[in-house]
Amino acid sequence: MSSGAILSLSTSAAVSSRIRFHNPKFYTRIQYPLSYSSFFQVNFGGNNRLSSIRRLHLSPNATSLELPLLPFNMGEVLVPSESKVLHLYEARYLALLEESLLRRKKIFVHFVLDPILISSSGTEASFAARHGCLVFIENVERLDVGASVSIRGIGRVKIVKFLQLQSNPYLIGEIVPVKDWVPDDASKIDSKLMSVKEALYSLNSLEIKLKAPKEALLQTRIANSLTWAEKEPSLECDKAFIPSLAERISFTALQPISGSTQSEMFKLQQLKLRAMDVKETLQRLDDSLELVKENISIVAAKLAIQSLDVQ
Repeated sequence: MSSGAILSLSTSAAVSSRIRFHNPKFYTRIQYPLSYSSFFQVNFGGNNRLSSIRRLHLSPNATSLELPLLPFNMGEVLVPSESKVLHLYEARYLALLEESLLRRKKIFVHFVLDPILISSSGTEASFAARHGCLVFIENVERLDVGASVSIRGIGRVKIVKFLQLQSNPYLIGEIVPVKDWVPDDASKIDSKLMSVKEALYSLNSLEIKLKAPKEALLQTRIANSLTWAEKEPSLECDKAFIPSLAERISFTALQPISGSTQSEMFKLQQLKLRAMDVKETLQRLDDSLELVKENISIVAAKLAIQSLDVQ
């Protein structure tokens, strides 16, 4: 296990954070004491412990970036091409927003905290930093309390160092890009890519036929992600952080379909976690095609029920 560079903080440096997401019923509380490293951890009154992270392919000779970091729980993983709306209202996260807008070219890092069981006594809790995703701020709406922020996932990243900057109330980290292995035979990728896109178009056509409010846009979240993925992102950062076209599209199926049930949403979260760990674009395209075909069947069944209700 590689220890990486370690930044140690005293317990007095711990801060308590709360973020409210677009779903007003969802809150998370996190503390950040003790040590930060490439294996980010949180300890509530325990010893320093490190948890290894599954290795992914890091882009060779890629430069790094130092960016603000925003933590979420494991149920809030963000994949490349996905959009999300956040309601930021605490001073520290509004400061993070201003930093990203004014000095970081509208980008920061979204990552999730994975609880790690390190003691059977129940007196300690630790978390590993996983599934980092570079995000771009697409829109900001100022509110009476805080701001509504629309973000878009760009590409996977690895946090290699946590930086101790006393003047900042939020986390800052050094990141490097994480990308899929480049296959020797690109023809297999091209063929599978076309199959996934055709299936996504079919799914979108079915979804927009479902009963919806008149003001609803004739575009699903899947179609929105696909539209974004097919364009080369114009970001003012090292191009090594932008995934290939095939890799971007391989993530686009990982969006909820209209009227998703709780069990369907849970399954989607598990698929998103798996997709962030997959190292080969072809494998992720295979998984996505299977998911889209399953969703087409689900939406077709909902349409059949809808037609019966109309009669």
